Amino acid sequence: MEEVTVRCYSGRTYAERPLSFFWRGEEVAVEEVLAEWREPAGPAFRVRTARGDFTLSYREKDDRWWLTLPPAEERPVE
Repeated sequence: MEEVTVRCYSGRTYAERPLSFFWRGEEVAVEEVLAEWREPAGPAFRVRTARGDFTLSYREKDDRWWLTLPPAEERPVE
């Protein structure tokens, strides 16, 4: 897991939908939210980007976002 900065849509509540995240010096746009669920720490999202699929998790008590990389076999070759 890596800590990241996430830009998200926030309507009635914070973090309703991620729009992009900053990862390794680059802003990565979220093309599609594939799934969303609630973990004990806060909301989580499986997202599709041009660089592959990732999981973004928000920890409400710490006000921090975490990114989980996809399995190696699902990562695009750079």
